[in-house]
Amino acid sequence: MSSPSPDTLLGPADIRELAAALGVRPTKQRGQNFVIDANTVRRIVRTAGVRDDDVVVEVGPGLGSLTLALLEAADRVVAVEIDDVLAGALPATVAARLPERADRFALVHSDAMHVTELPGPAPTALVANLPYNVAVPVLLHMLDTFPSIERTLVMVQAEVADRLAAPPGSKVYGVPSVKANWYAEVKRAGSIGRNVFWPAPNVDSGLVALTRRTEPIRTTASKREVFAVVDAAFAQRRKTLRAALAGWAGSAAAAETALVAAGISPQARGESLTVEEFARIAENAEHAANKEPVQQ
Repeated sequence: MSSPSPDTLLGPADIRELAAALGVRPTKQRGQNFVIDANTVRRIVRTAGVRDDDVVVEVGPGLGSLTLALLEAADRVVAVEIDDVLAGALPATVAARLPERADRFALVHSDAMHVTELPGPAPTALVANLPYNVAVPVLLHMLDTFPSIERTLVMVQAEVADRLAAPPGSKVYGVPSVKANWYAEVKRAGSIGRNVFWPAPNVDSGLVALTRRTEPIRTTASKREVFAVVDAAFAQRRKTLRAALAGWAGSAAAAETALVAAGISPQARGESLTVEEFARIAENAEHAANKEPVQQ
C-alpha cells in the first residue's frame, strides 16, 4: 500500500478554496463538518485497515478529503453523496488529484438511507465520516443492506461512539449498542479533536470499528422481531422489563411469561441484557400470547 503524497490529499487551504469555488457553506441541517487535516484522514485509513484488494464504500464524502486517501489505499472506492453540488464536484476533484486512480472511483448521488445497491463489485469495507444527525440509522442501514461489508470504521460524535461501543450494564448502553452488536463486534477505535474540521464542531468525535460477525446471532426470531423487543425495552429504560415490555407483549403479565420462558428475570432492565438475550425474548413471544403468567 503506497502512502498518500502530500499534494494528493486536501489541506485546509485546498478545502476552503474548493468550497469557495463551489459556493459551498457547510450546513448544520446535513451535519456537514469537512475534515481539513491530511494526517487525520491518513490515520482513519490506517485504523480502518484498508487493504489493496478492498472495495470501500464511503458515505458523505463531502469535498473528498477522506475519499482521496481511501482511493490511494483500496482497490476501489464508491462514494455516496446526497448533496447536489458536492456530488457534482467530487469526480473532478478525484480526476485532478489522483488521475491514475480515477477509473477506480464511482459516485452514487443519493441519500445513503435509500441506497439498496452499489455499482461494481460488492463492498468489503465501510469507512466514513458520518453526519452526526443521521449516523446511527445510516450505519445500521448500510450493515443491513450490504452483508458483504466485513469491516467498518466510522467517525461519529463522541457520545454516539460511546453508545455504539457500550457493553451491557453501561449507563450509555442502549438501542444503538444492541442493534450494532446484532451485526458486528463493536469497539472504540480512538478520538478525534475538533480542530481537524471546518467548521469546528462544538462536540468531540470518536472512531468506532465494527467487525462483521462470522456467524449471525443464532435465533429463530427475525431481526425485525428482535429489534421490536429492543425498542420496547429501551423506550422506558428505567422500568423493569416486565413493565417496559407490557405494550409489546399485550400486558405486563404476558411480558412476564415471555421473560420467564426466555430464562430472564422480569425484574431485570434492558440495559443489562445482551443481544442474544433480547433474541431469546423475541423467540418466546408466543408464550406471551398463549400462556398465563408463571407464578413466582
